[in-house]
Amino acid sequence: MAKKDRTGNRKTREQRKKYKVPELGYYLIVTDTEATERCFFTGLHQALPEEIRNKLVIKVVETKTRTMIDKCLEITAYDAQYRIPWIVFDRDQVQGFDEIIEEAKRKSIQVGWSNPCFEIWMYAYFGTMPAIQDSWTCCSDFGRVYESKTGQKYSKADDQMYEKLCKVGDEEKAIQIAQMKLKQCEREGKRKPSEMCPCTTVHELVGEIKGKIKL
Repeated sequence: MAKKDRTGNRKTREQRKKYKVPELGYYLIVTDTEATERCFFTGLHQALPEEIRNKLVIKVVETKTRTMIDKCLEITAYDAQYRIPWIVFDRDQVQGFDEIIEEAKRKSIQVGWSNPCFEIWMYAYFGTMPAIQDSWTCCSDFGRVYESKTGQKYSKADDQMYEKLCKVGDEEKAIQIAQMKLKQCEREGKRKPSEMCPCTTVHELVGEIKGKIKL
């Protein structure tokens, strides 16, 4: 059955072909937060070289935790082959954290999770990923470090967040730290993401996107 356009009319095969497919991929990132991940990944996209930015799409969609997977599948149902689906969310107080991750993987959705929160990933830009167990303390401590490094208050809704992190921090080192923490947890016999703390897999998504530059 043909897809409908905005007016409700059926689209012909020729009309659908007019949509330009981004050469380096269409990343769909579905998250359950109001601002942090959107500001971070929007900033990441804007920081890419123009010739890369024009060939790669990053779309961030916000929804409730329990609907992230359904929202991802709903959006990728249209021209699914052109989208690279991810869900990005925190351990925080999420019920069924491990189960959500497993379900996403079963449905071919990649997961960028953080334990205890997204800030533990951004912490790595400053050369460390401290052993903090709860999200409130993590956000609070990160905020103090962020202010000492940037000279500005930390805001989850700061559109310049990514730019500031990269200016005073080290992204390559952050990826290395995240990789080491993940491997350390695995060596310690921890298999469930809820048991891995501090830990994250957001670096896998960031590294993949930044790898497009080298291509």
